Amino acid sequence: MQSVVSGNFTFTKTSIDGVIIVDVISYGDERGYFMETYKEPDFMKGGIDARFVQDNQSSSTKGVLRGLHFQIEHPQAKLVRVISGEVFDVAVDLRKGSPTFGKWEGVVLSAENKRQFFIPRGFAHGFLVLSDTAEFCYKCDDIYHPNDEGGLMWNDPAINIEWPALQGDDVFDESKVILSKKDVEHAHLGNLAV
Repeated sequence: MQSVVSGNFTFTKTSIDGVIIVDVISYGDERGYFMETYKEPDFMKGGIDARFVQDNQSSSTKGVLRGLHFQIEHPQAKLVRVISGEVFDVAVDLRKGSPTFGKWEGVVLSAENKRQFFIPRGFAHGFLVLSDTAEFCYKCDDIYHPNDEGGLMWNDPAINIEWPALQGDDVFDESKVILSKKDVEHAHLGNLAV
């Protein structure tokens, strides 16, 4: 994977065009730490030129899986990170004509690793909380339109996401996943009208 360093950030391209892992330098001492989480000129140099217009934050408990969500007519690019706990974050390529359509990329995001994940427009996104609790923050480059939601089934065998085990478990246990009613009813990739 190819990386670009700019300022306090390292931007690493993944196997899917446009999906980028962002590692952040943190400066710490006995008082705590300081870090920049976003700086537009550095992000532009790293290949992320989204103009963010909305910030969101959620809190979830171990085993909660949120996703896989996308906006249909108003797609959103997202820059996601975790400020407490640990999650496995996933992006699935839904771009028509993309050579990686239906492929996924995943990364562990935690308060400890301070890593960020950039997901461009045209992707389904979701995450699984691995720790007892997690606080998840993300920037979006378009506002949320509640009547424009789409969803992709989190365990679609055509995509075959390799979800990791929850903290304290040896293997992934699907019976421990906690889903909203909406997330149980999402379509499979073959049935999506994207």
